[in-house]
Amino acid sequence: MGETLDVKPASECRWDAASLGEIMLRLDPGDGRIHTAREFKAWEGGGEYNVVRGLRRCFGMRTTAVTAFADNPVGRLVEDFMLQGGVDVSHVLWRPFDGIGRTVRNGLNFVERGFGCRGARSCADRGLTAVSQLKPGDVDWDALFGGEGVRWFHTGGIFAALSQTTAEVAVEALKAAKRHGTVTSYDLNYRASLWKSIGGKERAREVNREIAKYVDVMIGNEEDFTAALGIEVEGVDANLTTLPVDGFRKMIERAVSVYPNFKAVATTLRSVKSATVNDWSALCWYDGTLYRSAERPGLEIYDRVGGGDSFASGLIYGFMEFGDAEKAVNYGAAHGAIAMTTPGDTSMATKADVEKLVGGGGARVDR
Repeated sequence: MGETLDVKPASECRWDAASLGEIMLRLDPGDGRIHTAREFKAWEGGGEYNVVRGLRRCFGMRTTAVTAFADNPVGRLVEDFMLQGGVDVSHVLWRPFDGIGRTVRNGLNFVERGFGCRGARSCADRGLTAVSQLKPGDVDWDALFGGEGVRWFHTGGIFAALSQTTAEVAVEALKAAKRHGTVTSYDLNYRASLWKSIGGKERAREVNREIAKYVDVMIGNEEDFTAALGIEVEGVDANLTTLPVDGFRKMIERAVSVYPNFKAVATTLRSVKSATVNDWSALCWYDGTLYRSAERPGLEIYDRVGGGDSFASGLIYGFMEFGDAEKAVNYGAAHGAIAMTTPGDTSMATKADVEKLVGGGGARVDR
């Protein structure tokens, strides 16, 4: 049996949830390819931010994001997207822009959706970004977690991989959250491209093993746990075309034995048939029991980017709203599934959409 989550009452906190991470301008070529595009649609997105935006727009929770931008029109455009998404911007740190980006920039992420046998692909341009230069001491965490009050804090492995100092800031933030009784979650979100020039998997494991000590709810898929924490998964084939629940159960048991501070561990189960058809479900270990969401074989996908983040926001909502792991994993899996039916990183789902799917509703026309 493990420890259960103790989420502070909403009446005691200004924020239901806060995130720490980079928010980039996403540039989307639509149905085409990045390298042949003549126009792009602009969105905002970032692994950690997508979670609190989903909590705000889909589930109506009060959320804020800690991040940093270069103070130029691109940074202000991303801020405008945040405002449209309803996420509070009072914890955005603005850095003076030098006119050309020699010392500080805003991140760009070019993303093509993929189709059929062609997988989704992203090309990030995020060197020297303002958020990657955050250092311990830049954020008054005691004011956020103690003064304003936060029920749940979320960050992840993408932010931790941006620089030596961002990993240190993540630890600083998680420690502060723990001091003030805020539940903490972390999505391992291993990205080989972020780590390859700074030590690869060995460095990723060094960083994430330290961060994991301060996490209540650990989220990640099979590659994340293996690459970022060094926890091997048995029974998963090289092409990830099976959904070996027993293998995941062993992975979770091993993770909890190494990190007894984990109160919950959650993972999506994705069997990739093509870029546009996946089998989809999720698991959540909580209080010694493993819960599995409803299975959705042959899920048709429009844009898979952000599906895992929407799973995380549904999971967090389920824990905060119901204190029930089975409901949490089903809300997470349903929200992730619906989010992948629309373009962009961020969710366009409503709570009614999610609750309909959780309740067994289908895709018939609502009139």
